[in-house]
Order: sequence, then structure tokens, then C-alpha cells
Amino acid sequence: MHGPVTAVVPFAGAAHTRRFVDQLRSSQAVGRIITLNFGDAPNIDGCDRVVVDSIVSSNTIDQIVAAVATPYLLLQLHDVRIDLGQFAIERMFNVAKMTSAALVYGDRIDIKNDARLPHPVIDYHPGSARDDFDFGSLVLVDAAAMKRAWQSSRTESQYAGWYALRLGLSRETPPLRIPEPLYARHEQDLRKTGEKQFDYVDPRNRAVQIEAERVFTDHLKRIGAYLAPDFESVDLGAGSFPVEASVIIPVRNRVKTVGDAVKSVLRQQTSFAFNVIIVDNHSTDGTDDLLRQLTHEDKRVVVITPERLDLGIGGCWNRGVHDVRCGRFALQLDSDDLYAHDRVIEQIVSVFRAERCAMVIGTYRMTNFDLREIPPGVIDHREWTPENGRNNALRINGLGAPRCFFTPVLRQVHVPNVSYGEDYAVALAISRTHQIGRIYDPIYLCRRWEGNTDADLDITRANSYAAYKDRIRTFEILARQQMNK
Repeated sequence: MHGPVTAVVPFAGAAHTRRFVDQLRSSQAVGRIITLNFGDAPNIDGCDRVVVDSIVSSNTIDQIVAAVATPYLLLQLHDVRIDLGQFAIERMFNVAKMTSAALVYGDRIDIKNDARLPHPVIDYHPGSARDDFDFGSLVLVDAAAMKRAWQSSRTESQYAGWYALRLGLSRETPPLRIPEPLYARHEQDLRKTGEKQFDYVDPRNRAVQIEAERVFTDHLKRIGAYLAPDFESVDLGAGSFPVEASVIIPVRNRVKTVGDAVKSVLRQQTSFAFNVIIVDNHSTDGTDDLLRQLTHEDKRVVVITPERLDLGIGGCWNRGVHDVRCGRFALQLDSDDLYAHDRVIEQIVSVFRAERCAMVIGTYRMTNFDLREIPPGVIDHREWTPENGRNNALRINGLGAPRCFFTPVLRQVHVPNVSYGEDYAVALAISRTHQIGRIYDPIYLCRRWEGNTDADLDITRANSYAAYKDRIRTFEILARQQMNK
């Protein structure tokens, strides 16, 4: 075997690894195979063996970097069954060679319950630096670029070695996607997308998150996008408002849930005046009739039907925030959800007053429709720190709920007119200049049901959502680089 590629594959003794090694041997591009052996996994004839405790630790990356002597490395990132497509490795090698890309990855086929399902991945951008970016299970890496990247990026890490390496590689050249199905992967995680999206906030993963934050913060410093903890002050007394706080609820066709949401606002006990502004985005299921009834029952209920027909959730937020009846502070409540107790509004405003911040984000509890807690339970985002939160926010996919704003600041920033990621985008934009306050006890009940927009997404929609947030992060990274010039 004299090919230009060294293949490195994890091996815990499973038969699928031996089958994959046989496929690798049939490729003329592969000159050497190294197995990353876990525990007492035996040798595979004809393969070099390296004993490791993790695929992703810095010690494992050390051994890979030291062992690879060929121009390229093919790295298997997950210990799963993989079936290579026709000339897949040759295709990755040829693309890498003709483009000088430091890292190449591609689309795949997912095999789930014997069905073959196309699984395209998405293109890489500067904002794709989140640690859960999906490269799939196979990447081809330029060995010389890998050695340079690791020399500049290495940090002692149990969980974030691969993350540090691939961020370093992205500083060499942007990772390059081949939009072709290069292999089939037999799926083991059959959960719905709505069940997977909160894995990163599982308390059991906190050590992983701490390491990833350290690696990512170093990356931001190296690319000139890190922001020191210096913030603009806000004058919370500025302006004149009809009430101190407004809860804003965008809604379309939620007749089964919005009434409960509104009533959870009206039950609030406060030392100041507040209202609830519902922006009914032209509902057709009877939601409008229900809201009209609520306005008759309580004068604090304000219903707006936008003049425009092109508004997403973000556009509805803009319509509510810019209404003359909006209060000094604008508080989020989705039409599916509830406030957890009757002092939530008072608690949020007290944080604004005490910390003099432009935005406050709370903690929520995941429940079913009967308000029984469901996994993962409480989402508190305790990874946030006042000093580094706005930097780490560029690595993760969300910041929590409810999201609450000092109205004059939000009126200047504007919410993107979309129905996914608009809250994340505006939080990043505000954090670029202002401090965000946090509440870590649950004040919000996030009800999960089949009507939720992200309960279970097909791959096209999931990719669209992921790509949008990557774009938002890209905009933010570029903006922060401009600030630092």
C-alpha cells in the first residue's frame, strides 16, 4: 500500500470496523491504516494500532499528528458502520489536491430501519465554528496543514482536541464540502430533531462545554473577533412609555394554546402597570375570535393585526415593539408557553433595574402539554458568564428564554423578519455592545407538543435552520472583527 492517504479509524472490537478496514484496503488512495483502539480491542491484521481513551482528546490528536507521514489523513469521527461509496476516498483526495483545502467533507446516505435516506450536510462559513457542526463521519485533512494547525491550537483537553484542531484547520483554509453522497452511515441515534437539540445543555456535558468554550475563545482571539468585557451603559429612565412592561406574543393559528399563554400573563402580580400585546399574524383557525373575547374581558390585552402580509415571528415582534402602547421593557412569551408563576414580570424588571442591562434572559423548564416535566428538564444555560458570555454565545445554538429587552435598544436593533433564529440573532447583536442579565431559576414553561415548529424536522428544514444560524454567527464575527480594527 503506497497511497497518499493514511486512514485513522476508531476500533472498540466491533465487526463493522473490520468490514470498513476491508473497504479501505480496496482503495488505491489509502497507503496506511491506523486503528484507535479502545480498552483491550485486539489488533487488526495489517493495521497499525494506537491505544486511546477517546477519539476527541488532545492526547489522541497528538498521536494522530505524530503518526501520519502521508500527505493526507482520512479520519473517521464516529464509531459507526460506514459503507464507502464508489471511489469516495479518491474523490475526496482529488478535490483536496486541486483546491488546496485543509479539510474536505461531504454528503452521505443515512440508513435508518433499512431505509436509505439522503443526508446532505451544509457548507462551512466563519460562523460554522460551533462545536456541533456536522461534518459527517469522514473528513479528509491535509497533513501539513494539520501539523501547523495543531502546533498553534493545541491545548490540554479531554473532550475538545478535535474541536481545537478543526478550528485551527479552518484558519488555514475554509473547510470545503463536496455536495455528493460519498458514503452510507448506519444510524444509531433515531431520536427526533426536537429531542436532540438540547443535548449540549445536559448537565452531564458541562465539562465538555467548559473545554469547548476555552478552545473557542482562543479561536476568536486568533481571528480578531473576541470582545473584552467592556459594555455600553443604558439609561433605563430614557423615554416615556404608557406602561412599565409589555409581554409580546406573536401568534398565528394557535387557538388551542394562546389563551393559556395570555392568562398566565394576566395573573401576574406587579408593583407597576403592564400589558400584553398579541400580534395576530392573520390567523384562520379561530384565534382572532378568542383574542377579541380576551380584549373585552381585560383592558390590559392589546391585539394587533399587522397591515402587512409578509411578517414572520421577527416581523411581528417589530410590529409590537414599535407600537405606541409598548412598555419600557418588552418581554417574550411564545403562544405555546406559560410563565411559571405570578411574579415573573416583577422579577424580570427587577433584574433590569439592579443590573442596568439592555437585555435579560431567563431559565425555562421543558414540559409536556399537561405541564409535567420532560427531558431534559430545566434549561438554565449556566455556561454563561458576565465576562465571556457574549463570546461563548457565538459557539452555542441558543441563549435561553424568556428573552426580555429594554425597548429603546430593541427598537434600534430590529428583529430579523424570519420565524426561526430571530431571537438568537437579536441577542447576539445586543450582546455585541451591551451586557445581558441572567435569571437562573425557572420562570418559564416551554410546552413541547407535536404542533411545535421544531418538534421533528426533515433534513432539508434542519439544514436550513442550521445554515441560517451559521450565517447569523458569520455576520456577528465580521461585525466584531470590524469593531476591533
